[in-house]
Formats: sequence, structure tokens, C-alpha cells
Amino acid sequence: MKTLSKLTIALAASACFVAGAYAETQGVSDTEVVVGSSNDLSGIFAAFGAPATKAAQMYFDEINAKGGVHGRKIKFIVEDHAYSLPKATQALNKLVNRDKIFAMLLQLGTPMNIASFKLLDKKKIPNVNPLSAARQLLQDPIDYHFTGGTTYYSQIRTGVKYFAENKSIKNVCAMFIPSDFGKEIQAGAKDEAAALGLNYAAETTHKGDDADFVGSLTKLKDAKCDVVTMALGVRQTITAYATARKIGWKDAEFISASAGFHSVMAKVPGGITEGLYAAAGWTDLLPRLGNPVVGAWFKKYTEATGEKLPGTGALLGRSGAELFVRALEAAGKELTPESFKTGMESLNYRDEISDNQITFSATDHQGPDKNIISVIEKGNWKIVQR
Repeated sequence: MKTLSKLTIALAASACFVAGAYAETQGVSDTEVVVGSSNDLSGIFAAFGAPATKAAQMYFDEINAKGGVHGRKIKFIVEDHAYSLPKATQALNKLVNRDKIFAMLLQLGTPMNIASFKLLDKKKIPNVNPLSAARQLLQDPIDYHFTGGTTYYSQIRTGVKYFAENKSIKNVCAMFIPSDFGKEIQAGAKDEAAALGLNYAAETTHKGDDADFVGSLTKLKDAKCDVVTMALGVRQTITAYATARKIGWKDAEFISASAGFHSVMAKVPGGITEGLYAAAGWTDLLPRLGNPVVGAWFKKYTEATGEKLPGTGALLGRSGAELFVRALEAAGKELTPESFKTGMESLNYRDEISDNQITFSATDHQGPDKNIISVIEKGNWKIVQR
């Protein structure tokens, strides 16, 4: 009887310890983990944010239907900041202080991610697979920062180097929104031009809602730009490139980083985006539908959403959701920021959806490491260098 009583006391104490651990870990209970996403569902990058969050929710629904991860269902809360920093600040505060999220997933926007770190880091809230590729996302301390692709800076440097090696170029230029995002593209263009002995000839800056690029393109054309690096919204990129061709400027190459690499760009009617380049940390989805994993997911997503072209945003959302689930699995039953960090740092797997090898470690919090350069040909993105 005494032995039974001691056992009962021990079990009760153990239960109290576990319950206490959950109580101390924001967003975690024995049945649920709360995940947030401050995203762009209605602004200039909604083509990425809206399908990304939709694809992530679909994946979480599948996981939850199977019982969740270690008995916990995933609750995914998305807030729309419309690519506005003030709105993003409001969304961040709601997710952290009212919704009590355990982790931030797929947060879109370089300025938004950078601004969020002060609050997220203070509370040890992991920032996982942000929809941004700025170098600042992995500046020290990187403890709870985990990115899902190569940086804008390295992408643009790789792109400029590709043109230098494969085409006769002398003058490198830039069109960019002068935010933390745009300045990364500008810096990559300037630094690679200097490294290769090329001339950084001219640049133009733009607001997020600019739609008339005739004056800017005339300036760049007059500067005899051979390569124009671009850091604009999705629609802006299409408009600027189409305008360049419309004014008869066809002897310059235009290239975006991953923020301008989207399936819809290749499908613009009339072929007006033919010849547009992009450098990114993944490959386009549509040419890979013959892959059984990719094809099955594409079919499931399009049937569930009614979308004919899920494209890049959905790809990033699905990949980010899988990454998060794998980290939860690796973290184990006793989920804390520390165990999640350890779980993330143990991951090494092939992601068929993004066509990447994902590898993290204690000193490397960037999953994929390769840049891929693609060009639009005959209505599809074609890889020209991996």
C-alpha cells in the first residue's frame, strides 16, 4: 500500500512538472501548439503570401487529421499586413501577446521580419522559413532564426556573375524599392560588379505602388545598362519588363532575385515576359509535375482550392509547413523553444516540393545552399544554371 502511495505521488508530481513546463512555454499545451504568420494577403506580394498560407493550412489539416504531432494539433493563425510595416507591427503584437504563438512561420517581408526580431527573440519565439531572403535574417544571434532559402544578396551576385561569364556585359544597373529588401538587391549588384571589374552604371528607386516605369527605364537605357537587377513587386516586375520591351529596349537583360521568381510571371498572356531572368533558392513547380510527389500534391491543392496555377507561393507554403512539422517531430514530446531549436538543427532531408536538400546544424540555420538561375522560355521557367 505504501509503495502504491509513493508511486501515485511520483506520478502526480511528474504530471505537475509536465503541465508546468507547458504552462511556461507560450503557445504549447498537451493537445495543441499555436503557430502564427504575419503575411501579405492583399498587398504587392499577395501572390506569394495568400497561396503560401493556404498551402500550409492544408498540410497542417492533414497532420491534424492523423492526430497531430506528439498528440498536439497545430493551430495556425494568419494575419494580413498587406505589405505595410505599421500593419505588420499590429499583427505581430496580436499574434505574440494575444494569440500567444509558439512560433512564427512564413512571415512575409524583409522589413517586417527584421522589425519583429526584438519581440520574438526576447520571448524565444522561433522565426521559421520567413518569406524573405535578406542576409539580416541570419545575423547574430541566430538562435531562433531559421531560413528556407539562399539570400537575395547571393542570388543577385550569382546572376550578375552568370551574365558576365555567358554574355558580353559592361554596365550593371538596378531598379529597386529602397527598403531593406531592395537595398539587398542593390548591394548584390554593386558588389558583384566591383568584384568582376564591371561598371555599376545607374539605378532607379520606386515606391511599392509605382506603375509607370517609362522615365526610369529611359534613364537606364541612356546609361547603356547591359544588366538590370530588379527588386520590385510581382506586378511591377512584369510591368517594368514589358515596358522596356515596348519602348524598344531589347538588348539588356533583366533579372530578379527570388521575390521576383513566380510561376505566374511565365504565364502572362502574349509572351511579354519571355527572356526575363530570376535567381532563387528553388526551382519552379510547373516543369516538375512529372515527379510523383510534386504531381500528387499539385493535384490535391488545385482540387481543394479551385486554383489552376498554385505556383511559387503555394510551393513555399507547403515546404515551410513540412519543415515546421519535421522540427516538431524531432523536438520530441516535451516541446520548448530549446527542444524545438535542437530539433531544427538536426534536420537533413530531401524536399521534393522545392527541389532542395534541406540541412540545418547548430552553426548553419539556412536550409538550402544552392542558387538556381532560370529564364522564361515558351511560357515556362527554364533552368539555365544550378
